[in-house]
Amino acid sequence: MTGALALALALAAASAIALNWGFFAQHEQAASLPPLRLRRPLHSLWLLFSSRRWLVGFLVGIGGWVLYVAALAFGPLSLVQATSAGGIGILALLVSRISGIRLLRREWVGVWLAVGGLVLLGLSLLGHGGKTPRPAADTGWLAIAAWMAASALLATLFAGPLRRSLASGAGYGIGAGFLYAAGDVGTKAAIAGGARLAFVPALLAAHGLAFILLQVGFQRGSALATAGVATLFTNAVPIAAGMILFHETMPAGALGALRILAFATVVAGAVLLTRPAPEAPSRTVTAPRIRTNP
Repeated sequence: MTGALALALALAAASAIALNWGFFAQHEQAASLPPLRLRRPLHSLWLLFSSRRWLVGFLVGIGGWVLYVAALAFGPLSLVQATSAGGIGILALLVSRISGIRLLRREWVGVWLAVGGLVLLGLSLLGHGGKTPRPAADTGWLAIAAWMAASALLATLFAGPLRRSLASGAGYGIGAGFLYAAGDVGTKAAIAGGARLAFVPALLAAHGLAFILLQVGFQRGSALATAGVATLFTNAVPIAAGMILFHETMPAGALGALRILAFATVVAGAVLLTRPAPEAPSRTVTAPRIRTNP
């Protein structure tokens, strides 16, 4: 492993820790605030930024994003994403150890399936070897713009009509994940410099909308169903983008099969984390009969 790749891995790991602690702190505070309303954005932002602990979590998260951008400058998109994606395990530990919230067995299975799948993704990237992926500057404008637009459409569907069939808050988490992923693809394109800096407004808009969806989701669901699922999609989708858009090659043979298995495992973990909780069976209360004398 070259020094640049080692530095990219270290920066991505530090980014995962910072981002997920920031998500955890923001979720705790947002859940205790008055309802955030998309129709009153300025009032909702004031509620958030006037909370000191939420603001600390937000600033730590910004620091994590800066570390992520730095990691992209030294390593391929898929490698950086696979490393930082382990943050969902960090988030699960924070929820269970600090908040004292007992996770369901299904949630733990989903977390470890997701983490295991992302570890397998990282192992499959060992086949990267000395191959150099296509520079971001060589990828067509139209392909990058189309990918970002498709991500925005999927985010709209999951945060809108599809969210009713998912666990509380999970639709907003998936929507935020797709938008963050779109922003990451735009970031990879923009760091090529030159005319590619035109993607900066689009990536900032994607991150801004993802931020809004995530904060709304924090008030409607658990940290894992919102931030955890968002982290999963934020990291898994750009790995696919790295192979499709930036031609970060799929390894041959066993490593290629390992990568396919890894994606299947990540998807299985996401399904378990976004399933609605089973409703408790309701008791039917029978009214007493009143006998009346004729």
